[in-house]
Amino acid sequence: MAVSKKNCTFVADFKLNTMATNPIYIPRKMEELLKEAAQYFSVLSVTGPRQSGKSTILKHLFPEYKQYSMKDLHVRSFAENDPVAFLNQHPEGMFIDEVQKVPVLLDYIQGIVDNHPERKFLLTGSSNLELLKGLTESLPGRAGVYELLPMSLEETTDSAKEANQQMYDGLYPAVCANKNIARLFYPSYVKTYLEKDVRDLLKIKDQMQFMKFMKLCAARIGSLFNATEIGAEVGVDKNTINHWLSVMQASYLVTLLPPYYENISKRIVKTPKLYFNDPGLACYLLDIESPRQLEIDKMRGAIFENMIVMECIKHRTNQGKEGNVFFYRDSNQNEVDILVKEEGKLYAIEVKSAMTYQQAFEKTLRKLPEWTGTPIARRAVVYTGDFENTAGDIWLLNYRHLAQLWCQ
Repeated sequence: MAVSKKNCTFVADFKLNTMATNPIYIPRKMEELLKEAAQYFSVLSVTGPRQSGKSTILKHLFPEYKQYSMKDLHVRSFAENDPVAFLNQHPEGMFIDEVQKVPVLLDYIQGIVDNHPERKFLLTGSSNLELLKGLTESLPGRAGVYELLPMSLEETTDSAKEANQQMYDGLYPAVCANKNIARLFYPSYVKTYLEKDVRDLLKIKDQMQFMKFMKLCAARIGSLFNATEIGAEVGVDKNTINHWLSVMQASYLVTLLPPYYENISKRIVKTPKLYFNDPGLACYLLDIESPRQLEIDKMRGAIFENMIVMECIKHRTNQGKEGNVFFYRDSNQNEVDILVKEEGKLYAIEVKSAMTYQQAFEKTLRKLPEWTGTPIARRAVVYTGDFENTAGDIWLLNYRHLAQLWCQ
């Protein structure tokens, strides 16, 4: 039975003129959320990884506000030396990009919006650790804070892209808008990350050692994170590895997926699994140089699982919701790849990179009700094949139609 698209909203396909001076804007799922939040908060902050489209979406939604980037040394100097004059340039408000580079601005913004709540400040930052700390300390209750991750599969404009190509390309907006740019994008992205974020947040001298750490993390996608094991290979202790990992999380490179244990009486695994926030970045770190190489690589299944895990997380963040995405594994090695908890119910997903359906794919999903007392709203196998079925207790979905799982 073909998947019904009733009561679901999909982003329409359209062509991008990548050679145009003003490239066509790609709609994002978070737009309505941000427009609604702007009605209630004087300060609207969008965090996320470098190049995820934070500035683009705010400029598109709120073109009336003048933009200033703290990456510009002249602008940053003005903001640091005379924050009051800088913030009062525009009485209606302003848009400040990479605001975490001048954290003192947040203190002054607090005073302004306390006295003039009608003024608007749009803020972006690519360091979750620094920006959230500043917002929590200076603007509690005054700021709407949202995360914009790389594009979801729903948002991409090339729905015909083959699975290996999609994983290799990844989902950063620049890559989605420009064919064949992935091989150029990721080397530059990692170089910028090592030379700026790692230098600023970690103050480490040996970037090659940190690069080795990143590559070892990529080789462990979908595995339980073991700091001691990785530290032994890198040549540092587990405390250093945990610190480095926290920086990778804060700069939106990786995500730790926690185990699900609510209402479960059995002894369960308590260690989180490691995933990268983008499959294209993971492919680059694994030295995968083409979709053809990925097809036969031993990490293909793990990278595909990585992409689907992040799709579930984006489903939550694009609604302004945090967490509630898990995996299940108990001491008897019973495992379900993804559990998403919404409104007290679980959506369970088994991920398979194969194109051919096998009944064995459903095995753990059928047993899941025995392992948890939480009500299960829906169960699905997500794979790369074309045949789909939503008639039974367990759905079979092509990975591009994962969003159907949430439709009522």
